Amino acid sequence: MEITKKITVAGFGGQGVMMIGQMIAHAANEEGLNTLWYPSYGPETRGGTANCTVTVSTSLINSPVFSKADTLIIMNKPSLEKFIEKVVDGGEIIYNSSLIDEVVRLDNIRSYPVPANDLAMELGNIRVSNMIILGAYLALNKELSLKVIHQVLEKILGEKKRNLLAINIKALDAGINYINEMVK
Repeated sequence: MEITKKITVAGFGGQGVMMIGQMIAHAANEEGLNTLWYPSYGPETRGGTANCTVTVSTSLINSPVFSKADTLIIMNKPSLEKFIEKVVDGGEIIYNSSLIDEVVRLDNIRSYPVPANDLAMELGNIRVSNMIILGAYLALNKELSLKVIHQVLEKILGEKKRNLLAINIKALDAGINYINEMVK
């Protein structure tokens, strides 16, 4: 059976948007799926808008460009405003409710508010909010194993940032647990 998943990840530069996309793409590739990761930066890197698209498929992927995503992963309000119309009917939006104070409700779209910044602060490091959102994605989309995600995270962090591995794994778990409690 052919499966194709199109994901858009968006937020401010510096929120780890690109890392979320890279991790999904690398993990899917490790799982034997075809992947394309396509970054897009705003005029400023840190503080400006940044987004990336990821396509994951059991078949060959012809283009990294698509008009509507199956999943939107949104880290801030300007990105929500920009991409809210770019999700397919029956799709999902996973968003950082710490920075988006409105409740997102759309017909035929599943919406998952995750207070990623608040949960990251509880862990003692605001910079892991992206891993909390990624954990939420993983809880809702079972095509990627947590074991492979951990391996990819270890590779991306490398020896230089190995000291950040434990907090990032805790953040992934916090996102997974948050969604699992929400959808009980």
